[in-house]
Amino acid sequence: MGMRRVGKYEVGRTIGQGTFAKVKFAVNTETRESVAMKILTKSTILKHKMVHQIKREISIMKIVRHPNIVRLHEVLAGRTKIYIILELVNGGELFDKIVHQGKLHESEARRYFQQLVDAIDYCHSKGVFHRDLKPENLLLDSRGNLKVSDFGLSALTQQGVGLLHTTCGTPNYVAPEVLNKQGYDGAAADVWSCGVILYVLMAGFLPFNDVDLPALYRKINAAEFSFPSWFSSGAKSLILRILDPTPSTLLLQRIDIEGIRNDTWFKRKYVAVKSGEDEEVNLDDVHAVFNDIEDQYVCEQVADDDVGPLMMNAFEMITLSQGLDLSALFDRRQDYVKRQTRFVSRQPANTIIATIEAVAELMGLKVHSQNYKQMRLEGVSSNKMGQFAVVLEVFEVAPSLFMVDVRKVAGDTLEYHRFYENLCTRLEHIIWKPTEAAA
Repeated sequence: MGMRRVGKYEVGRTIGQGTFAKVKFAVNTETRESVAMKILTKSTILKHKMVHQIKREISIMKIVRHPNIVRLHEVLAGRTKIYIILELVNGGELFDKIVHQGKLHESEARRYFQQLVDAIDYCHSKGVFHRDLKPENLLLDSRGNLKVSDFGLSALTQQGVGLLHTTCGTPNYVAPEVLNKQGYDGAAADVWSCGVILYVLMAGFLPFNDVDLPALYRKINAAEFSFPSWFSSGAKSLILRILDPTPSTLLLQRIDIEGIRNDTWFKRKYVAVKSGEDEEVNLDDVHAVFNDIEDQYVCEQVADDDVGPLMMNAFEMITLSQGLDLSALFDRRQDYVKRQTRFVSRQPANTIIATIEAVAELMGLKVHSQNYKQMRLEGVSSNKMGQFAVVLEVFEVAPSLFMVDVRKVAGDTLEYHRFYENLCTRLEHIIWKPTEAAA
């Protein structure tokens, strides 16, 4: 089976999926660098009137060039699709690490928080306000450094522009003034979200949480929360100054980033990271992709991959496993902190598909299949407040050895982990474990 190509990139397996985009592993054939390729269909963007939002997100990601922010390399246009070439960050979501460990040690939480503050301060210096900061949008690279991602809800303002008015973000992490719809300062709102993230890293749970939205909003507006016993006095003091419901720089009201940097607890083992990127950013390619795409497009060569499971080459397998230890591909416990979860089976591909379909229906999920290429399972989230959906893909990694990738598309990450454990329990009879080979 041939490898799909887009311009100078060889395109491999899907590594992420959202409502409007799919993210695939790709390799730059000129440099052999691994990248993430975010693919958007033009007709979908137009249908949902998202041209302005997508263009803004891409422009922002070109502007913010910092070691702790996911790097955007370039933007390409095909006849029917737009390709966003991003830095490949393969250490998983920070949220998955919290789910796995329960909570982080204070020194580790502080290191991630320091990197987050550096990244957000840099964004603010460029007039960019993220507005959707949460652990699911914080990735980790292979060295364990934090990378801020997902600027889809960001605002880009000019110097001197006043308050923002769009209510957006994830309710548990959103500042009270954003919920009150009276205009808010983007920097102060981001600082509040950073404070919630610090609390979650150290506690393993949210400071503000309630299944009833009005009750949740009341708690946020009153900054009604308490600290677990293991929080140090320094951490508690800083979080109290961040999670102040009054977004002001006046004394005893919400601290700003300069104040955070001067805090004794924050400064411990702190080494500021400079971007080193002061060059002028050119947005001509972004404008060309969205404004004049009829004449400028890259060559797209797509292999016919509907006839059976997708093949996975050795290079992709090694990248997946973050080195030469391939055991992580086959042990779902070791792989718990990855952005996606997977298991391996020696059953025929059609048996795997049929078994998953039967189990999904028993779990009350609707099944949408596209042969071996992709299977989508949909249901209502456990809190009845939205959709829960996952996508599964079957890959042939060796003769008679298939890998099934499972990825969350919609819903809560913690709920997804519970779903995955339940799914694997029900599929135990078709899941192959490496230890079985020695038996």
